[in-house]
Amino acid sequence: MSVFLDNAATSFPKPDAVYQAMDAAMREIGVAPGRGGYRQSLAAARMVFEARSALARFFGVSDSSRLVFTHSATESINIAVFGLLKPGDHVVSTSVEHNALSRPLHLAAKRGAEVTFVASDACGMVSEQDIARAMRPNTKLVALAHCSNVTGAVQPIAEIARVARQGGALFLVDAAQSAGFFPIDVEQLGIDLLAAPGHKGLYGPPGTGILAVGPGITLEPLQVGGTGGSASNPEPPEQMPERLESGTINTPAIAGLKAGLDFIEATGLDVIRARETALVDQLLAGLSAIPGVRLYGPLQGERGAAVSFNVEGHDPAALGYLLDSEYDISVRVGLHCAPDVHRSIGSFPEGTVRVSPGFFNTESDIDFFIKALREIIS
Repeated sequence: MSVFLDNAATSFPKPDAVYQAMDAAMREIGVAPGRGGYRQSLAAARMVFEARSALARFFGVSDSSRLVFTHSATESINIAVFGLLKPGDHVVSTSVEHNALSRPLHLAAKRGAEVTFVASDACGMVSEQDIARAMRPNTKLVALAHCSNVTGAVQPIAEIARVARQGGALFLVDAAQSAGFFPIDVEQLGIDLLAAPGHKGLYGPPGTGILAVGPGITLEPLQVGGTGGSASNPEPPEQMPERLESGTINTPAIAGLKAGLDFIEATGLDVIRARETALVDQLLAGLSAIPGVRLYGPLQGERGAAVSFNVEGHDPAALGYLLDSEYDISVRVGLHCAPDVHRSIGSFPEGTVRVSPGFFNTESDIDFFIKALREIIS
């Protein structure tokens, strides 16, 4: 049997409606939105508007024009970081960030910003008290991931949002591992900038992402060009979302993303989360019963759907290879584009084996994985 257990990288399979929506957008619309006044172009613009409005409602964004389509959470983070920070600005982040955030922050530091990376505990958790202690009078931004792609650790973002607000800083959240798994209302939680991918928990295709930009925040565009409006002005437009959406957006992919969101809302976010949580609990119980297995991250309480482990005396890369080649089980091994996380939890430089079940996995998939792992290490 073929078992896909790398949903933290990208969810697979997608709901059938996602494939159907993308095919229909290519065959029945097939043109760019906002680039013409004829019916096909207006249909494309209407579809993008409906997707933008639905995503804004899902994330608690009251003004849908403040929700920007990007090609990834990485691009969203880059727009937020480089569109906001100036030399002399101070940023507070953590020692457990994905490269999608840590690399832009390191580059911002080279360009004159100051960055403080607050250390986590051994499980990858960061306290709001430590964030508060790292704040300075010139702190412009607090930026961190909601949920770790390595350990599944969930940071206390509501409490950290209050710390940022009290210190006069904006709050940027990387929701790559939490969007579509945890409920996120940016206005209730106090999130100023939310970056999320479309291809993970939202069940959209690769090449989709969003950036929610809070009221009153003006970002410098990461790129400029055609926007379908204000064509006579050499400067990028002031109005959103066009200011941050230069070039032709991927209309078929956005159609697929809208279908993925429709699936979540029809199924129920609580139903999806309960199923994935049950699979993670089954996975943790099975791994804990295997001698020599070391689990990373929180073993109890709230956590995401990524589970990392190592087995004493076994290289994680070799385990991943054997699971794939001998059992057709797909897992992720190594550093998971998050070396700082592994430094923080003590698994650097080899990394870990990461298993991340999704909604379309079954209890039988987890049983098969545990059986295969036992056979390999015995």
